[in-house]
Amino acid sequence: MMMYSLLWENVSRHIKMSEAEKTRFLEDFQLKKLKKKHYLLQEGAVNSNVLFVTEGILRSYAIDQNGFEHVLQFAPQGWWMGDMYSFTRQKLARLFIDALENSSVFMLSKAKLDQLYIDIPQLERYFRILAENSVIAYQKRLISNLSLPAMQRYEAFCNDYPSLIECLPQKQIASYIGVTPEFLSKMLSDRSSRE
Repeated sequence: MMMYSLLWENVSRHIKMSEAEKTRFLEDFQLKKLKKKHYLLQEGAVNSNVLFVTEGILRSYAIDQNGFEHVLQFAPQGWWMGDMYSFTRQKLARLFIDALENSSVFMLSKAKLDQLYIDIPQLERYFRILAENSVIAYQKRLISNLSLPAMQRYEAFCNDYPSLIECLPQKQIASYIGVTPEFLSKMLSDRSSRE
């Protein structure tokens, strides 16, 4: 049960379950260990599992027609990730998901999650709360990308992902905030020379 403690902590912040329900819930997860740069999903495949990060960092991103990567999300330890369109509709994914460092994830299939909703109805509440929080975060980010200058987008990133500032390459952060790595480097250099 110790290896499930992070997952259980995350769930128990939002809902309560009996010991029997907790055991039933946890038995459907599969643990997968990943090496850095290993893919969990590639564009054109179907996202058959939702992922909970127990160690490491995942990222989801799309590649445009010019070959540029656009990072949508980072998922450090304790975060969920998936291509939700592909997962919920069982359609082809538009996203890639890979490990930015050696990572471990718990995977839960769509079929098992759907059965868990029947067996433990309060899980629908838990995943609804996650979905609402995700929509809020994406909405906030979209407004930020449309209306804020790059430095403020960088500062928003620092607030949203404080644990990742030191461990992510600037290239990844630049992709997330929608600038080139060179622009980000110059912007940060200019800021530190003014301080």
